[in-house]
Amino acid sequence: MKGHERPLTFLKYNRDGDLLFSCAKDHNPTVWFADNGERLGTYRGHNGAVWTCDVSRDSVRLITGSADQTAKLWDVQSGLQLYTFNFDSPARSVDFSVGDKLAVITTDPFMELPSAIHVKRIANDPSQQIGESVLLIKGPQGRINRAIWGPLNTTIISAGEDAVIRIWDSETGKLLQESDKESGHKKTVTSLAKSADDSHFLTGSLDKSARVLFFLFLFNVYLSSLLSIFT
Repeated sequence: MKGHERPLTFLKYNRDGDLLFSCAKDHNPTVWFADNGERLGTYRGHNGAVWTCDVSRDSVRLITGSADQTAKLWDVQSGLQLYTFNFDSPARSVDFSVGDKLAVITTDPFMELPSAIHVKRIANDPSQQIGESVLLIKGPQGRINRAIWGPLNTTIISAGEDAVIRIWDSETGKLLQESDKESGHKKTVTSLAKSADDSHFLTGSLDKSARVLFFLFLFNVYLSSLLSIFT
C-alpha cells in the first residue's frame, strides 16, 4: 500500500477486518481495502500530522486526533467531516467506547497546560453533536501516548512517557491503580491495544519489551474500589 507522502504514525483495522485505516504526518488519514490494498479514499481537513484514529464497531464513523489541536469525526463511506473537537494542545490518542456513545481523547502537555484525558459524548445525530467534555482528567507529567476503554466502559487505561500504566474510573476520574515502577516498563510506553474479545491488552515500550495484561485483574481492582465505598 503506497499513498502517503510522509511517515506513517498509526494503523487501525475495523472490527470486521476488511478495512484498514492509516494515519501519517501528511495530514491525510486514508482508508484501504485490507485484502488487496486498494485505496478507497482520503479524509481531508486536518492541518497537521494525524497521530491516531479509531473506527466505530459498525464502520460508520471514524475519529482522528491531530497535531493541529483537533479531533475530528468523519463519515467513513462519504469522507464527510461531521464534527471538530477543538483543544488548546495536540490531540494524541482517540478511542471509541463499547457502543460508540463515548470517545476518550488525550491531549499533550503544551505551553503551561498539562497532559489531559477528555471524555466526549458522541451524538447519534451529527447535527446534535456538542464539544463539551463529560469528564476531564488532568494527566501526569509527560505525554499520554495512549488511552483506551476498559470492559463495560467502567474504566480508562492510560500510558505514556513516564512508563506507568494507570487505571481511572471513567465516571469520577479517580485514579484506581497504577503499575509498579520496579516491575513495570522502564521507558516510555508507546502503544496500548485491546484484544478483540476485551479479555486482555498489550503494551509496547521503548525499553524493547511488550507486556500482556488481563482485564480480569483490572475488574478486580475496580470491584475492590467499589467495595471500599460500602465498607
